[in-house]
Amino acid sequence: MQLRYNYRAYPDASQRRALARAFGCARVVWNDCLRDRREAHAAGLPYVTSADLSRLRITEAKRTEERAWLADVSAVVLQQSLRDLDTAYKNFFDSCKGKRQGRKVGPPRYKSKKETRQSIRLNTNAFSLRDDRSVYVAKVGNLAVKWSRLLPAAPTSLTVTKDSCGRYFLSFVVETEPDILPQAATEAGIDLGLSAFAVLSDGTKISAPRFLRRAEKKLKRLGRELSRKVKGSKNRAKARIKVARQHARVADRRRDFHHKASTQIIRDNQAVYVEDLAVAGLGRTRLAKSVYDAGWSAFVGMLEYKAVKHGRTFAKVGRAFPSSQICSACGYGDGPKPLHVRQWTCGGCGTVHDRDLNAARNVLSEGRRIVAAGRAETPNACGAPVRRAHVPAQRGEAGSPRKCQMAQAGIPGLQAREHVNRAIGTSVTAPRTTGPAAHPSRSRVR
Repeated sequence: MQLRYNYRAYPDASQRRALARAFGCARVVWNDCLRDRREAHAAGLPYVTSADLSRLRITEAKRTEERAWLADVSAVVLQQSLRDLDTAYKNFFDSCKGKRQGRKVGPPRYKSKKETRQSIRLNTNAFSLRDDRSVYVAKVGNLAVKWSRLLPAAPTSLTVTKDSCGRYFLSFVVETEPDILPQAATEAGIDLGLSAFAVLSDGTKISAPRFLRRAEKKLKRLGRELSRKVKGSKNRAKARIKVARQHARVADRRRDFHHKASTQIIRDNQAVYVEDLAVAGLGRTRLAKSVYDAGWSAFVGMLEYKAVKHGRTFAKVGRAFPSSQICSACGYGDGPKPLHVRQWTCGGCGTVHDRDLNAARNVLSEGRRIVAAGRAETPNACGAPVRRAHVPAQRGEAGSPRKCQMAQAGIPGLQAREHVNRAIGTSVTAPRTTGPAAHPSRSRVR
């Protein structure tokens, strides 16, 4: 399985300038290649292949006076930017054809230098780990890194990211084996909420920390200071960074809380069952700020990939399951109840229930039924179980692996990538004028 290990980097002034050049060149290659494909589609020409774009917008562009500065950065950065564009198009086409699950994916968009997050991606030919615990990045230098934990194996790729408040991060993707934990005797059903962040079926309650609510007063003050600054001034840039740093602190605290809570739940229980909540729908209600402050989707995602990593059972209960309307003792359905009702008495057996605890126990029972019926994985349209999807490389994967050593230099060479695209008869040299071009698909995404 793939895991992503994230570390803080501290480049010096010259390295920050080199990284800024790399971010800008990767963005220019992305925009140039995207413009060529959009204009070719608008003109009725075939889809421009990656080989043609690599030749026109990278190799030949370096020889022109207008794009000569592309040679100042590593060629791997430019090639990876083109590959990322290919991936974005593939996701868009798969979404239009119904091959990709989840929300509809729109066509790729142009990137701006004013975006809050800048990043470049490198393969093993453009970076290496040094003996002095630094990371060498091609045409940037040796970056000082804060190693909060050891890498379990040699990384296969590296992403260098600069966030909105000016922090730099190195994100390594590593192929690791699952770390199977000893068998546990307990199982847990989890009911997520706002008054309490999570209530487990054994009665354990995890209080809601409300990180955004606690930081609102300071955020409002910083926002007022930012609004008073003249647009385009240096003082406004400083005030913007202060606001971004405060938001980053809130996000970091929430992520740390999610990791600690999810790790504890996975370690203590052999099976974990969670209700599949419609977070996007709740985000359009008056509870939107509290819902997004809780971060349910990120928490459930951590539970899912950690269950795979540690050999635990994980299943989602459908959002249509009436967990708050059924008595967990006798199964009697009492109907829907408003949110202010936190306790209720069963009309069938007279048991007094705590709303959240009763829902967690019902989620546990329904989760066990789903697993027993062999439907732990998501069923397709025909009702047949679908294989569990590959676990994505998590950006904020927590916990230090046991029995591991720091990966050293000696990175394998770059593997050749096959391009299976249609060849066009004439090379596309579309003008650089921008305009409203239709996206390359006949399907409309709404």
